[in-house]
Amino acid sequence: MAELSEHWVDDPAELARRDSRDMLRALATAGAQVREAITLSAEGSIERIGDGSRPRAVLVAAVGGSKVVGDVLRVLAEAGSPVPVSTRSNVPLPGWVGPLDLVIAVSVSGRAPGPLAIAMEAARRGASLLTVGADDSPLADVARQARGVHIGVGRGRGSSRTALWSLLTPALLGAHELGVVDVSADMLTEASQVLDATAEECRPSSESFVNPAKLAAATLAPTVPMALGDDPLSGVAAVRAAEMLARTARVPATYGVLPDAASQVVACFDGPFTAGGGNGTG
Repeated sequence: MAELSEHWVDDPAELARRDSRDMLRALATAGAQVREAITLSAEGSIERIGDGSRPRAVLVAAVGGSKVVGDVLRVLAEAGSPVPVSTRSNVPLPGWVGPLDLVIAVSVSGRAPGPLAIAMEAARRGASLLTVGADDSPLADVARQARGVHIGVGRGRGSSRTALWSLLTPALLGAHELGVVDVSADMLTEASQVLDATAEECRPSSESFVNPAKLAAATLAPTVPMALGDDPLSGVAAVRAAEMLARTARVPATYGVLPDAASQVVACFDGPFTAGGGNGTG
């Protein structure tokens, strides 16, 4: 990683100068995103999704940083839902998708070609449709024309890297309405409070010796990061962490889910990026 100086990490003005896209502030709104998305979902009549009938199957259409929405929904549904959840980034839409199924298309801008094409084809086949994205967008138009449900992402949500909860919350609420996952608005409200507390603990003005985010940055700076999960859901978080390190910090990272990834993790301990430098002493 690039050199990380404790001096500028503890200087809010210098942090602001280096954070030219104001991503730290955007990430700190995660809790607010959840609460806003709950409100927007209620205003968008999320309860109308699928006419309240449990679908035969759910397909989540998303691409890039938005794909995590489908990954989370799939993992949560696997625990006990009788409804299978699959993901797709682009057409062709699987042949089995029809009037008995639900398609959730997610795109911050509402213009991502893959999710938009899937939503259009799903509407043509008569599938139930839930779209999440910008209100003034082609994706929103598809949902309205198909008598589906569209939930906006609110103002100032320009990137899937910082608008995760604006995208994920409506998808979870919609799936909850249909009995696909057990994630209620009350549960999400509690989660928003945890996100608020984390944002406060990791605020830029907090000293590095008590700030978990700054401590993690200092620890990772001279290394090749490795993100590991110990169950399917934390595995999704590990993938997301590696993707964000690459897309935002331009830093490569390896990731995996234990115990399946244990062998490759152990092998890396004796590799060229460890203290032993691949000499069998790492």
